[in-house]
Amino acid sequence: MISWGALVLAALTATTGTGLAGIRYNAPPPDFAIPSPDGTRYLSDLRGRVVVLDFWASWCQVCIDEMKDFVRAQQSFGDRLAVLTISPDSHDVAATYFRFAKITLPVIQDSAGRISGAYSVSKIPVTVVLDPNGNVSFVSVGAIDWAELRRAIEQASGAPAAPFDPQSPSTPSPRVLQ
Repeated sequence: MISWGALVLAALTATTGTGLAGIRYNAPPPDFAIPSPDGTRYLSDLRGRVVVLDFWASWCQVCIDEMKDFVRAQQSFGDRLAVLTISPDSHDVAATYFRFAKITLPVIQDSAGRISGAYSVSKIPVTVVLDPNGNVSFVSVGAIDWAELRRAIEQASGAPAAPFDPQSPSTPSPRVLQ
């Protein structure tokens, strides 16, 4: 017997191909602010590099287990890659976890759920990889391992931009989330 969750995931995948209702392959996802000590930047400012978005939480053991692979990716690919972690944890919980675990990846606090809502993330972990043009090239809903993450990054960095196809659905109304 097929579970209700499997049917919903199948329907979402059939509609968008990504497993996330609001996100399309070969299209830019919603833009959002990235606070930093140097001032606010935006996801769109990272074009020219492969970007990995990791939706995770400090209470999610699978998320914690795969964090070493995101750290490894940042170390392996250096400046060609930007890894951004997005957490629904309440104020400073994720950042405190990173400090204790000695993880230097940026943490974006999304306790209000604006980013995860715009990306249609309802369960974690979720990984989204953007190519250097800022387009979605890979999505993993659920756990990801090092080999899969590395392949997704390599594919995103080496794949030429897909030609524009006016018949292809794109992510609706790319916008900056505040």
